[in-house]
Amino acid sequence: MLAYLIRRLLYAVPILIGVNLITFALFFVVNTPDDMARMQLGVKRVTPETIERWKAERGYDKPLFINPAATGSAVFTDTIFFAKSARMFAADFGRAEDGRDIAREIVSRMGPSLAIALPTFILGLLVTVSFALLLTFFRASYLDFWGVVLCVAMMSISGLFYIIGGQYLVSKIWRLVPISGYGGGLDAWKFLILPVLIGVISGIGSSTRWYRTIFLEEIAKDYVRTARAKGLAEAAVLFRHVLQNALIPILTGVVVVIPLLFMGSLLTESFFGIPGLGSYTIDAINAQDFAVVRAMVFIGSVLYIVGLILTDLSYTLVDPRIRFH
Repeated sequence: MLAYLIRRLLYAVPILIGVNLITFALFFVVNTPDDMARMQLGVKRVTPETIERWKAERGYDKPLFINPAATGSAVFTDTIFFAKSARMFAADFGRAEDGRDIAREIVSRMGPSLAIALPTFILGLLVTVSFALLLTFFRASYLDFWGVVLCVAMMSISGLFYIIGGQYLVSKIWRLVPISGYGGGLDAWKFLILPVLIGVISGIGSSTRWYRTIFLEEIAKDYVRTARAKGLAEAAVLFRHVLQNALIPILTGVVVVIPLLFMGSLLTESFFGIPGLGSYTIDAINAQDFAVVRAMVFIGSVLYIVGLILTDLSYTLVDPRIRFH
């Protein structure tokens, strides 16, 4: 197990380097340092001297990947790529265009993102798995039919509808919770309950159909027929055998959500005014702050790789017969 974990961590290094290179190249293909200077200065007529001064202040006056004018290791280190991207491997994300330390901003905004994402993830998983088990238990019945119809209808509706409709109905009409904003301490629940509720409801349709498909596939296998032949009740077969064997594909699907637990939801945080990492990314995109966007892309790729490794390790907990070599 330890050897497998070390190999996976070593495999992650070239993947992260490739993601970093592609992200860096895409940013500077779309916008050159001169273009970024013009966008940040925000004036129609900018002199070449002003552009060069802006680039020098922020380290964009160097070559992109290789500095032929330098000697020794400075050929690669005295470049924009090393200063802006390679240092992220050491958790040095630099500063945003407004001068704030990006790492400090990420740490301070991680709390509000987790405060929304964790309850949404846990409650959503419990609700959707339970609903899918209920539909599987009453499969080929009217409850199953109308449950699938409801799921298809819910997954066909845009997430923006749930957000705007929830804000209008719960906050503006019923005035139960604030329509947006965020407060620390014990008062935070007033600002979090509506985003969490909307996050759970908006994910019921697609997740329930996915889990129902997994359970129906498992319930048609030979071991289920053997369990029924031994005299086990249908509920015992479903919860004791089918659910346990379906955990592996469920865990595989859950790994996609892990980066969102830390990165936050772009739409939810923006519409509800939550100062999390999702709204931080949106604000950086709107402000053309490429340093922040590059840092968030890098962190997202790291979290996704970590999620894949944790998923592989969790397989051994679900099924002890699985061994990694």
